[in-house]
Amino acid sequence: MRRPQPRGPLGEQLLTLLADPPEDAGARGRAEELAAAAAAALARAGDLLADDDVQLSLFVLHALHYLGVEGVDERWELEPGIVRAREVLGTALEEHLRAQVPGHDVPATPQAVADALFALAADDDGPGLARFLSGRAGPDQAREFLQLKSLYQLMEADPHTWAIPRLRGRAKAALVEIQADEYGGGDPRRMHSGMFAAGMREAGLDDAYGAAADRVPAVWLAGINAVSVFGLHRRLRGAIVGHLAMYEITSSDPSRFLARGFRRLGLPAAAAYYDEHVVADAAHEQIAARDMAGGLVVADPAAAADVFFGARSVLHLDALAARQALGCWEAGRSALRPVPGAPAGDRVAELVR
Repeated sequence: MRRPQPRGPLGEQLLTLLADPPEDAGARGRAEELAAAAAAALARAGDLLADDDVQLSLFVLHALHYLGVEGVDERWELEPGIVRAREVLGTALEEHLRAQVPGHDVPATPQAVADALFALAADDDGPGLARFLSGRAGPDQAREFLQLKSLYQLMEADPHTWAIPRLRGRAKAALVEIQADEYGGGDPRRMHSGMFAAGMREAGLDDAYGAAADRVPAVWLAGINAVSVFGLHRRLRGAIVGHLAMYEITSSDPSRFLARGFRRLGLPAAAAYYDEHVVADAAHEQIAARDMAGGLVVADPAAAADVFFGARSVLHLDALAARQALGCWEAGRSALRPVPGAPAGDRVAELVR
């Protein structure tokens, strides 16, 4: 992805380090200091989920495991100092979320797991971001929404795919069935990430992965970081399965509103992306809840509690992100961070390439 601008001392230290080759002795020494710098950043943080330095730095560390970062040697990915820093930040995020979301009694059968997940979704009273986009949002807000979502949607499905080798039997087969659809069933034109990119281009936005990284607030990065933490750790296989199950359960109805809103604003490619999710996720939700999550609970009872931790984390983080955007829009402000180095209020630089 494109190299973002640091948002504090930790990000400055990290991005400066990553600009050097890993075989450089001085760089290796500085990498060994990075975990301590990460711990210091956590000590400075007030609200962890809203801390720009922590969330951007963790996002960059996770990016090394996906498409990489522009200008960064790929050998940094598993350098021990880098991994230790990632673990310091990722563990803090996991512990923060566990303290924020309540526990859940774990059902014993696939259908009981599915019923409990659907009940969680039905009880959720998070803010209506999709409804706002459907009927009230203007063109600028629609473009901002695409930018806010882009850091996840342009790599859609990739964090959940980490779970495939960590599952077996019914749960694995169900996950592969869902992921095959996410990746277009073998047709790159139907890959969901590619369809989202087409919607961005239609709106006059840069669809390169990470192009919006400097604009996306910390609370939106926290949601992406959480799914990467879940996906990268075998011990959190239940959490990544619960995350995907809740993602699928809560996608179809909001996608209907979002498709309506983008069509109203004359953005048919963006609408088509959400139309796809109205259909696909209505089918996926049953597979994800009963066969994938329920199948995992039966086959691997030790992962069961984390299924609901992952599911509740989706609802919690999505609600915080929605409140951030809606609060800004209803106050007449941009939901995006200012363009680095641009004059305040520069709307053209904010919204177009």
